[in-house]
Amino acid sequence: MNVCVIDERSGYCRGCKRTLDEVVAWPRASDAERQAILDALPARVTYLPLLPGNS
Repeated sequence: MNVCVIDERSGYCRGCKRTLDEVVAWPRASDAERQAILDALPARVTYLPLLPGNS
């Protein structure tokens, strides 16, 4: 989709929950690197709604 919007407080995309560095690295990341990013996302999904201004 290429439409990431980075939350200033958390540093995570409001949609996919990746960091800007992860978004930039994704196209050339190995399968193992991509899996490591994906494995980190569930904790971020539970964290982001707790921040003020996120719904």
